[in-house]
Amino acid sequence: MVSTPGEVDTLNGEDHRSFVDIQQAEATFNELSRQLTARSANALSRTGSAASTADVNGPQDLEKGGEAGAPFDLREYLSSSNDANQRAGIKHKHVGVTWENLEVNVIGGADSKFYVGTFGGAVLDFIMTPFVWIWAALLTILPTKHLPTRTILHKSSGVLKPGEMCLVLGCPGAGCTTFLKTIANQRSDYASVTGDVQYADDVHIATLTVAQTLSFALSTKTPGPNGRLPGISRKEFDELVQETLLKMLNISHTSQTLVGDEYVRGVSGGERKRVSIAEMMATRARVQCWDNSTRGLDASTALDFSKSLRIMTDILGQTTFQSVRGRYQAGEGIYDLFDKVMVIDKGRQVFFGAPTEARAYFENIGYKSLPRQSTADYLTGCTDPNERQFAPGHSVENTPSSPEALEAAYFKSSYYNDLTSSLEKFKIHVETERDDQEAFRAAVLDDKKRGVSKKSPYTLGFTGQVRALTIRQFKMRLQDKFQLYTSFGMTTILALVIGGAYFNLPPDAGGAFTRGSVIFASMLTICLDAFSELPTQMFGRPILRKQTGYGLYRPAATAIGNTLADIPFSATRVLLFDIIVYFMPHLSRTAGGFWTFHLFNYVAFLTMQGFFRTFGLLCANFDTAFRVATFFMPNIIQYTGYMIPSFNMKRWLFWIYYINPLSYSWAGSMENEFMRISMLCDGSYVVPRNGPGMTKYPDVVGPYQACTLYGSSSGSSQIPGSSYLDAGYGIDVKDIWRRNLLVLIGWLIFFQVTQLVSIEYLQPVVPGTSANVYARENAETKERNAVLREKKSKRVGKQDETKEDMEVPSSKPAAYAHRKTFTWEGLNYHVPVPGGTRRLLHDVCGYVKPGTLTALMGASGAGKTTCLDVLAQRKNIGVVSGDILVEGRPIDSDFARGTAYAEQMDVHEGTATVREAMRFSAYLRQPAEVSKAEKDNYVEEVIELLELQDLSEALVFSLNVEARKRLTIGVELASKPELLLFLDEPTSGLDAQSAWNLVRFLRKLADQGQAILCTIHQPSSLLFESFDRLLLLERGGETVYFGDIGADSHILRDYFSRNGADCPPNVNPAEYMLEAIGAGITPRVGPRDWNDIWLDSPEYKTVRDEITTIKQHALSIPLPPNTKHSTYATSFLFQLKTVVKRNNIALWRSPDYVFSRLFVHAFFSLFISLSFLQLGNSVRDLQYRVFGIFWVVILPAIIMTQLEPLFIFNRRVFIREASSKIYSPYVFAIAQLIGEIPYSVLCAIVYWVLMVYPMGFGKGAAGLNGTGFQLMVIIFMELFGVTLGQLMASISSSVQIAVLFTPFIGVVLSTFCGVTLPYPTLNSFWRSWLYQLDPYTRTLAAMVSTELHGLVIECQADEFTIFTPPPGQTCSAWASDFVTAVGGYLDNPNATDSCRYCEYSVGDQFFLPLNISYSNRWRDAFILFAFFIFNFIVTIIASRFLRYAKR
Repeated sequence: MVSTPGEVDTLNGEDHRSFVDIQQAEATFNELSRQLTARSANALSRTGSAASTADVNGPQDLEKGGEAGAPFDLREYLSSSNDANQRAGIKHKHVGVTWENLEVNVIGGADSKFYVGTFGGAVLDFIMTPFVWIWAALLTILPTKHLPTRTILHKSSGVLKPGEMCLVLGCPGAGCTTFLKTIANQRSDYASVTGDVQYADDVHIATLTVAQTLSFALSTKTPGPNGRLPGISRKEFDELVQETLLKMLNISHTSQTLVGDEYVRGVSGGERKRVSIAEMMATRARVQCWDNSTRGLDASTALDFSKSLRIMTDILGQTTFQSVRGRYQAGEGIYDLFDKVMVIDKGRQVFFGAPTEARAYFENIGYKSLPRQSTADYLTGCTDPNERQFAPGHSVENTPSSPEALEAAYFKSSYYNDLTSSLEKFKIHVETERDDQEAFRAAVLDDKKRGVSKKSPYTLGFTGQVRALTIRQFKMRLQDKFQLYTSFGMTTILALVIGGAYFNLPPDAGGAFTRGSVIFASMLTICLDAFSELPTQMFGRPILRKQTGYGLYRPAATAIGNTLADIPFSATRVLLFDIIVYFMPHLSRTAGGFWTFHLFNYVAFLTMQGFFRTFGLLCANFDTAFRVATFFMPNIIQYTGYMIPSFNMKRWLFWIYYINPLSYSWAGSMENEFMRISMLCDGSYVVPRNGPGMTKYPDVVGPYQACTLYGSSSGSSQIPGSSYLDAGYGIDVKDIWRRNLLVLIGWLIFFQVTQLVSIEYLQPVVPGTSANVYARENAETKERNAVLREKKSKRVGKQDETKEDMEVPSSKPAAYAHRKTFTWEGLNYHVPVPGGTRRLLHDVCGYVKPGTLTALMGASGAGKTTCLDVLAQRKNIGVVSGDILVEGRPIDSDFARGTAYAEQMDVHEGTATVREAMRFSAYLRQPAEVSKAEKDNYVEEVIELLELQDLSEALVFSLNVEARKRLTIGVELASKPELLLFLDEPTSGLDAQSAWNLVRFLRKLADQGQAILCTIHQPSSLLFESFDRLLLLERGGETVYFGDIGADSHILRDYFSRNGADCPPNVNPAEYMLEAIGAGITPRVGPRDWNDIWLDSPEYKTVRDEITTIKQHALSIPLPPNTKHSTYATSFLFQLKTVVKRNNIALWRSPDYVFSRLFVHAFFSLFISLSFLQLGNSVRDLQYRVFGIFWVVILPAIIMTQLEPLFIFNRRVFIREASSKIYSPYVFAIAQLIGEIPYSVLCAIVYWVLMVYPMGFGKGAAGLNGTGFQLMVIIFMELFGVTLGQLMASISSSVQIAVLFTPFIGVVLSTFCGVTLPYPTLNSFWRSWLYQLDPYTRTLAAMVSTELHGLVIECQADEFTIFTPPPGQTCSAWASDFVTAVGGYLDNPNATDSCRYCEYSVGDQFFLPLNISYSNRWRDAFILFAFFIFNFIVTIIASRFLRYAKR
C-alpha cells in the first residue's frame, strides 16, 4: 500500500478534523519536556541549589548535562519511574512479556451446553435447597470427581519486548480474547491456566468531562515530592501533563465535553477510545491488551486509534497487544504499525513473527493471495476453511489446513525456531542484566508519596486516594443535574405531602398517635430513599474493576469517598425534608427539639445508606439484592416499636427490635418530642363522656372519669408525654442520649466497616458472558437442527468447490414479477441544536432500482446512517425536505411494512432463541396468506445462510457481537421485504466468511429482483465489486459521487482519475476514495471540494436525467384498481396471539424476575404473619389485624420496583419492531399485561395463604367465606400494582425517571388511605377528595370490614380503662348511658369501684367511625378493579402516543 497517512507533511488549513499525527504528538511531547526542564532549572537557581552553576539564560544549555540541566523526560512520569534523588539519571521501568506453553481450559466437555433457567426450575431449585446444602456438606468429606474441562487455548509461546506492539489475528472463536485476558492476568473466568507468563475496554463515568476523567487519573498517579523536579507543584505538573496528553491525542477540543455513554450524550466513539488511551497513559500500566478495539469504527477512525497506541508504545516503552477479529478492521496502514503478528486458529498458535514475513510464510505452505487483499485479511482468511484458496498445485490433501496441522507446520518452521531462540535469549538477558530490574524497583519507591508503604502497589497513600475519590464523586454528583434536581424535588414534594397530611397537629390526646405516625413516616421515607443505593453500587462495578486494575486506588477508598462526597448533598436534602415535616405538623417548636430530630433522622439515613450499599456490594445482581432486602425490610419496618410495642412482641422475635437501627432512631425521635410536651385529655378519649344529646357527664376529665390514652391517671386531664411513652411503648426518655444515639452511631460505624470489608474482600465474581446459553430442544426443533447439521457437514466436506454453490432462500417467482423503483432528490435534513438548526444532509439525490445492490459510504460523520434513516422513514425529529418517491409517487402507509431495515443497534428480545426471533419476524411481517410451514422453512434457509446452525437454540442475550449482528440481519431477511432492503453497517464486527457470505447473499437477492441499499465501511476490494452502485458522502452530508462502480471498480476509478486522484494498483479503491476526499487523516486530493466537482460533472446531470426518466415511466403506468393499503401484514388477533406467546416464553425463561417476585411475596407475607401469629380477640389484636391487612397496600410499590425496568426494556424492543410495522402498539400494551396475569394470581395466592391462616383470619361473622373475598381483593391489588407500574413506565422516558414515581405514589396512597392517619383526624381538604380517590382506601375498607365484621372483642386486663363511679352508684348505673351511646362494654357492671371499660365489644365499632361499612365491601372491591382497568387503558394510550424514541 502507499505510504501511511501519517507520513503526509501538510494539512489543509481549513479542515479541522479530529485525528492523531505521530510527528505532531512527538513534537508536543518534546515541548513539554523543555517546559518542565526550564521550570525545574529556574526553581533550582532561585533556591541556590548546587545545580545553580548551570546557565539558565538559554534553553540550549539546559540540555547539555549537569545535574540541574538534565532533561526532564515525560516518559518517566507516565511510567511512574522518575528518580528525584538522581536528577541526572533516568531510571526506566520497562517490562517485556514472555509466555511459554500457555494453555487455558474452561469447565465443560466438548459437547457440554449451558441451558437457560426457567421459573419452574427456579421453584424446584428453591425447594431442593436444603438437600443441596446437605449434599454439598457431604461432598467435602467424600472423594469427588473433577468437572470435565476443555481446552480453548492450546500451548502457545512468545516474547514481546518493551516498546513493541503485537497484532493478534483470528476469526471469532479463535481464542484472541482468551489470550489477551490471560496475558492481562484476568483469569477468573477459566477453570485453569497453565504455563509460564512473566512480565519482565472503554468504560468511563459518563457524567464527568474528559478533563475531569484525566485529572482524576493523574491525581492518583502524580509522583511525590521526591519524584518531581523541584519548583513544580502537583497541580502545575498535573495541568501540564493533562494538556499535553490531550494535544498528543488531538482531543483538546473535547476537554470540557462529557465522556458520555449510550444514555448520556458525550464525545464520539473514536474520541472516547482516545480518552481510554490517555487515561491508561496516566497510569503505570506496563502491559496493555486491547481486544477488538476497532470494532464499529470506520477505516480512518480505526487507523487513528491504532496510531494512538503506537504513540503510547513508542513514547512510554510500553508492551502492547491488540486483537482484530473482523475481516475489514485492519487495513494495511494499521497492519504496518505493529512489530509482531500472532495468528490463532481455534485456540492454536499457527504463526508468531514479524508482520513483513507472515504473508510469505502462508504463501509458502500453499495458500493463494487474492488481488487487492490486505495482509491482515489474507492471514485471517488462511484460518477460515470457507474463505481460503489454495495456490496452484496445492489442495486440502497436501496443505496444512486444520488447526492442528497448521500448528504442527508452524512448530516445524524456522519461525518457531527463531521464536524459541529469542525467548531463551530474552530470559537469559532478564536473569543476567539486573540493572533494569533494580532501576524498576527504585523508580517505584521514588514515585510514592510520603507515608506510603514500600510494599504498597499504590503511588498515593490511602488518605490521598480517599481525598481524590471524594473530589471526583462530588463533581459527578454536582454535574448530574437530572439526578440532583429530581432527588431534591422529589424529597421536597414528599415532605410537603407528609407535612400537609399531618398539618398542625393538636397538642391534645388526639394528636398523640398521629405525632408518632408523622415521626415514623418521616423517618421511614427518608431512610428508604437510600434503597436506590442497591442498583447504584452494581452500575459502578465496571469502573471500579478497571481503575483498581490500573492500581489507581484501593477499592476500600471508594466506599469512604462515596460517603464523604455524598454528605453535602444528602445533609442539605435531609435538612430541607426535616424542616418541612417537623414544622408543618407542629411538632415541638424549639431549636433543641428540631436539631435533635434532624440528628436522629440524618444518622438513621446514613446508617441505612451504609446498609443498602453493603448489600449492593455483596450481591451479584439486582434480583439477588432485592431478595436479600426482602428478608430485612419487613422486619426493620415492623420492629421499630411503632406498630408493635417492644413488650408486646413475640418472645422468640423481640430480639429483632434490639438489632434494628431504626428502632433506636424512632425511639430517640419519639423521646425528643414527647419529653417536651404534655397532652390534654378531651373529646373521645374521656370515659365516660356525653354522647349525642347527652349532658350527664362533665366535658373535661372529672374525678369520676378516666382518660383512655396511655399514661393517664384517673381524674387527671393532663398526660405527660414521658408517661405516654412509658405506658404505650415501653420507652424511657432518659435513654435518648445514653442509649439510642450511641447505639445508632455504632450501627453507622458498623455499616461503614462492612462496606470496606465487602468491597475489599467480598466482591462477587461476575462470570464472563463468553458461553452461549441454550433453550432445550423439543421434537420439532431437534429434527430441524439435525437437518441443518447434516447440510453443514456436507458443505464442509466440499471446501474445494467454488463459493457460488450457496443456495439462496427460495421465493415465489410472483413475488419478483414487478418490483418498484425507489428515488430521492433534493434531500435535505435539518435538526434542532441549541441556538438554531444544523444541516446534516444537503441536496442528496439517487435511486435504487429493482435487482441492484447500492452501497452508501462516507467518512465518519458524513451522515451515512442519517441518510439511511431518512430514506427508511425512521427519523421523528428534525425537518426533512425533498422528494422521496416509490414509482414516482409519494410513499404510502404500507411503505414501512414493505421495507426491512437492519439497524446497527442489535435490539432483540433477549430470552428468545435465534430461531424464535426469526420466526417472530416471519410470522408477523410476511403476508398472512403465506402458510406457517412455508414461513418456518424460509427461516431455516436464512439460518443456514447466516451460518447460525449451531446457535439456532441459543438465547439472544448470550450471543456475542458477531452473532447478534447476523441475527439482526436474519430477522430482517425473514420478513422477505417486497420493496426495499436497508442495511446499516451489516458487515461491521463480522468475521471474514460471514461478511463474504452476507454480501454474496445480498448480491444473489438483488439478482432475483430485490432492491438493496446499505451502508458499509472497510470493505475489501473483492466485496466492493459486489455492489452495483455507490452513493459517496463527505462531511456535512454532501454528495461526492453517485453512480456505477464497475468491474475492478474501473468506473469509479476513472471518475476519480479524471479529477486528479489516481488509485495505485495495489490499493483498495474503497479505502483510497475515502482518503482522496479527505475522510481520513490525509488532506483531500486536489484543490477543489469534491462536492463541487460532482455538481459540475456530467455524471451528476446523467443521474438527474435518469431520475426524471424513472418518474415519467412509472407515472405512465396506471395504478391497479382497488389497491388496498394496510399498515400491518396480519390481523390484530394474530398479532396478539403471537406477541403474547413470545411474552409468556420470555417470562418463563426469566426466573430471576418472576421467582424474585414470588419469593418477595412469600417471605414478606411470612415475616408479617410470624409477628402477628394466631391473633386473638383483644383490642391490640384487633389493631394488629388492621396492621396485617395494611401490608397488602405495600405490594404495588414492590411490584412497580421490579416491573418498570422490564417494561421499559420491552418497549425498546417494541420501538425497533414498531418502526417496521410488525405489530400494533395496542397489541404491545395488552400483551404486556396478559403475560403478567398468571404470575400475579400465583403471587396473590401465595401471599394470601401465608397471611390468612397463620394470622388466624376468618373469626368474624363472614367466616372462612370472608377469607375467599380477601383473596379476590388481593388479586385485584396485584393487578392494580402491575398496571400502575406499567402505566408509570409507559409515560416515563427512562428507568431513572420511572423509579422516581414509586416512592411518591407509595407514600401518598398509603398516607391518605385512613390507617396511619385515621379518617376522623384527616384534614377536611384531604378528606374531601384525595381520601376518596385513593385506591388503597377501597382496598383497606373492603378487607378490614370483611375481617372485623361481627368479630367479638374481649379486652385483656391491661386494655381496660379504669374509672371510679360516684359514691353509691354501680358502674352500670354511672356509665350505662355512655356505653349504650358509644359502644364497648363494662366488664364489671355491678361493681361500685374500679369500673373496667372495654372500648369495643365487636369489630364493627372499630371501623364504623373510620367511614368503613361492611355493606359496601363489594362496591369497594370493584372500585379497586375499576382503577386497574383505568391504569390499563391509560397504558394502552401512552404506548400508542409516547415512545420516547428520538432519532
